[in-house]
Order: sequence, then structure tokens, then C-alpha cells
Amino acid sequence: MAMDAADIERLIKESLPDAEVTIDDLRGDGDHYAATVVSSAFAGKTRVQQHQLVYQALQGRMGNELHALALRTSAPGGARAATD
Repeated sequence: MAMDAADIERLIKESLPDAEVTIDDLRGDGDHYAATVVSSAFAGKTRVQQHQLVYQALQGRMGNELHALALRTSAPGGARAATD
């Protein structure tokens, strides 16, 4: 079962209320997305820690309803980090 981009954004914002979230459906199939997330919660955290916060926000949906999510994360004003 595919996941809607609006649901991804909602889950991230519920966990990281100040987050600026941009979601792109890479294939138009509702299964492969790219997300850019900017949140003050990422300040002082490594890229891995930032991504872990996003995955936690998705409440176990990665690998289930959501097959692939390429992430770009940063604190406000910070350099963005990219990884799959």
C-alpha cells in the first residue's frame, strides 16, 4: 500500500512542529519520495541523528507503506546533508 505525500509531511510535522517540509514524489507511484526537512531540532546533531529523527516521526512506515525516501535535512541556516 502506497503512502500519500501529505501523510508523510503530517507525520514529520507532528514530531517536529517547527519543520519546513518539502516532499517530491520521484516516480509518481506514491512509493518513492524525496524529502527536504529543515528543523531547529537538528541543530548540533549529525546527519545520521537528523535522519533518525525523521524515521522515528514516520512511526515504522519505512519499508512498509513507504518504500524509499531520500532525505535532505538541516537546521535553519545550516548546510543541508543528502543521503538515501
